[in-house]
Amino acid sequence: MSGPDASRAAVLQPGKDKAVRNRHPWIFSGAIRSLPDFENGGILPVVASDGAFLGHAYFNTATSIAGRMLNFDPTPPLESLAACLDEALALRRRFFGPETTAFRLVNGEGDGLPGLIADLYGDVLVLQISTLGMERLKPFVLERLAERVAPRAIFEKSNIPSRREEGLPMFEGPLRGDPPDPVEILENGLRFLVDIVRGQKTGFYLDQRDMRTFARALAPGRRVLNAFAYTGGFSVAAFAGGAAAVDTVDASERATAAARENCRLNGFAEGPGRFITDDVFEFIRRPPLNYDFVILDPPAFAKRKNEVIRACRGYKDIHRVVFQSVPPRSLVMTFSCSFFVDETLFRQVLFQAAREAGRGVRILQRHRQAFDHPINIYHPESDYLKGFLLHVD
Repeated sequence: MSGPDASRAAVLQPGKDKAVRNRHPWIFSGAIRSLPDFENGGILPVVASDGAFLGHAYFNTATSIAGRMLNFDPTPPLESLAACLDEALALRRRFFGPETTAFRLVNGEGDGLPGLIADLYGDVLVLQISTLGMERLKPFVLERLAERVAPRAIFEKSNIPSRREEGLPMFEGPLRGDPPDPVEILENGLRFLVDIVRGQKTGFYLDQRDMRTFARALAPGRRVLNAFAYTGGFSVAAFAGGAAAVDTVDASERATAAARENCRLNGFAEGPGRFITDDVFEFIRRPPLNYDFVILDPPAFAKRKNEVIRACRGYKDIHRVVFQSVPPRSLVMTFSCSFFVDETLFRQVLFQAAREAGRGVRILQRHRQAFDHPINIYHPESDYLKGFLLHVD
């Protein structure tokens, strides 16, 4: 299909249009032959070197990912944006009922909306904007989401490093109204308090919802260690499932206190177990590690590509110690949210840890993806979270 005048469009280099033709939303700077005069963050038509029309993208020449596609057809970009927002909300409404009041409403490229994360916590909407193009579209996004969701408050938590490359300052603050502090939510009938302002990410690890449900099903009668526990999501799930005891360990006093409060909120304040503020790497080295269900959900060990080797050493170290120490027939549920450590590499690290520990280890299950964190099949880069349920013989 013929496209617009090339003098008013982003024109790709010969042979560099395959990714966009395959609906990958990123355009790297080296793939661009020419750009018209425009202001960074603006939306342009995208055409191949032969003049074929490919869609629309917003562009920022200051970044290595210079363009991000908003659609792959002639639909006006704002119409596509509105349709993607509506479809994102419709998808969540198909999967979540009143027993779950917190979910990811928009998952960036997974919902066709690059640069935008939107999490709904009850009647409070939290936005995270990572790109200049989406920053310029924020007024439109705000109006559309406010109209469709009618939140009591909208808070922005755009404090991610990628904004620096985009030429954007870090920003946190209310956009509309003032969110309560904290916000109470339901997750599969369990109650949690979410500290939107001071909490990690947008306040809660929504991407682990299905794995918390899985842990609940595995917990009956087990002695559970929830390591890197943050605000105790897995601890609450384990108690709810009938665990014999749950120890909750995190290096942050604030997180440990929040975990205790979330357990209290669900009636588990007197449940057998401890809330321990400690370095997990040191805690697991203090015998006995007498748990038959260990949950390891650490923060990202590699936030940059040059940190992968160090991260893998950390992953191997913690798993080797756990594999060496837990009783026979124990379960280990383990995760990596480091984007630069893919599933193949993470599995290789687990193999090395098991080999050095001298224990038999089997994979029983892989990570279960939460429905509200869809991954665009044309954009595998958004598949960051991986995990395994392991059996230690």
